[in-house]
Amino acid sequence: MTISQAGQTGRTGEVFDIGYRNYEGPREGRPRARRTVYKEGIRIALGIGRGGWAKIMPWAFIVAAAIPALVLALIAGTVDRLTGGLGDEVIDLPSHGDYYGIASIIFLIFAAAVGPELLCPDRRDRVINLYLVRPITGTDYILARWAAFLTIMTLVAWLPQFVLLAGLALGAENPATYIQDNWADIPRFLASGFTLALYVTGISLAVASFTTRRAYAAAFIIGIFVISLPFAEGLSSDIGGKVGQYLSLLNFSQIPLLMNDIIFNEENLATEDTLATQLPKLTQIAWYAFMTIGPFLLMWRRYWKITP
Repeated sequence: MTISQAGQTGRTGEVFDIGYRNYEGPREGRPRARRTVYKEGIRIALGIGRGGWAKIMPWAFIVAAAIPALVLALIAGTVDRLTGGLGDEVIDLPSHGDYYGIASIIFLIFAAAVGPELLCPDRRDRVINLYLVRPITGTDYILARWAAFLTIMTLVAWLPQFVLLAGLALGAENPATYIQDNWADIPRFLASGFTLALYVTGISLAVASFTTRRAYAAAFIIGIFVISLPFAEGLSSDIGGKVGQYLSLLNFSQIPLLMNDIIFNEENLATEDTLATQLPKLTQIAWYAFMTIGPFLLMWRRYWKITP
């Protein structure tokens, strides 16, 4: 349809009907929007749909986290075969309970490098204003991003443990018997991996919520873990006693490993000299809860009132 009209000035105008129609499909509202933000967070964390460097970095860390598990499995299998299945009696082989203590630094660096990618660019480029156009809120956005990164961190923590389990089973004389004798380690390393993922996810995203610069966030996160190690351990060793035990809790890199010790009911290689292990288990759990819930609430507070 064309409408032509001449005015007093002699100008003419035309209006074209190009066939726009109203959307008549289902309106899925906030649940669909939350799932979309969650899925996009997964893609961002893994570098899917992004440039080469964005893909290389997360996958390189994932491979790096699995390498210690593979090496430990190979060593254990070799020792078992050379000693006729008496490897544990010949040398003290690292176990599932030791693994997170050995590879925790990889998870911490992974969280520092990848976590800020989920928040900082959206705030710097003001893309978050597009997300927050109805129907989702700031709480919806940050919870979806947090859940996405928690999912990735949990899978990254679990994958090497399954690699280690498979290697130890295949290296045993009878894999089925090994699984039957050691099946209780599976729920333990799943629980321990989740506590590690929950802890580093909260700290990483809490720090990232305060800056638009990924490099600043990553440097600060690494600094928290690196600086607290010599400070807390050195100070707690010098003071000793009950005060030293509580000061040892300021070693932030050790907090999830204390939970690992409680779950496996044994000290791992990374915490055997940590004074905090002498504190009551309830105190260690309470400190872990505070250091996990606190950053999460801080992060949520930064976003819950944000508007486009």
